[in-house]
Amino acid sequence: MDLTLDAEEIRVLGSLLEKEITTPEYYPLSLNGLLNACNQKSNRNPVVHLDEQALDRALYTLRDKGLLVSITGAGSRVPKYGHRISEKFNLGRRELAVLCELLLRGPQTLGELRTRAERMHPFGDLAEVESVLDRMPELVTKLPRRPGEKEARYAHLLSGEAPISAGPPVSAASPPAAEAGPEPGPPPPQSRIGALEAEIAQLRRELEDLKQQFAEFQKQFE
Repeated sequence: MDLTLDAEEIRVLGSLLEKEITTPEYYPLSLNGLLNACNQKSNRNPVVHLDEQALDRALYTLRDKGLLVSITGAGSRVPKYGHRISEKFNLGRRELAVLCELLLRGPQTLGELRTRAERMHPFGDLAEVESVLDRMPELVTKLPRRPGEKEARYAHLLSGEAPISAGPPVSAASPPAAEAGPEPGPPPPQSRIGALEAEIAQLRRELEDLKQQFAEFQKQFE
């Protein structure tokens, strides 16, 4: 199974991981709660705006890759979602805190990671952060320093091999100007497949909701 994730899957996974650690009382997340977490402006780089269709597709593919679980019942009439990254890679609290920051903000230095991960786990010094990163060679890599940089940065590998000279991510709020070119053609087959997957995921959620409502209706006559 290919575990290479796209940008939307990375944002969903990072948001679930963050909320589990910082607000466990609201975890697992409802669809609306997860959408708000993905699109929030604080602790995110870049800031994005996912719609429900994009979120549905990401939920479907993450579940297919074994990185997400949907939870129904237990007094909740709507499905909720949680990550399975800690079980998948056998990670502890310190590793999860650092990986979460890399998923939500992209490549960072040891100092940035220590400061930003403080809200999830306190690190005594930079050496401790580096030690944690060194224990995740399959998930994290150290980027070569670019000209003018004093400190090396670290990046996660869940999107595939990290670029040798990865620059700061472009904010979704101010995309680069598009060059003049031919009119776009019809969407590629992969886009249509993604739309179908999202529609199937939506139908599955509606079916689970109907099952739950029917079960509650039956209880009235027991």
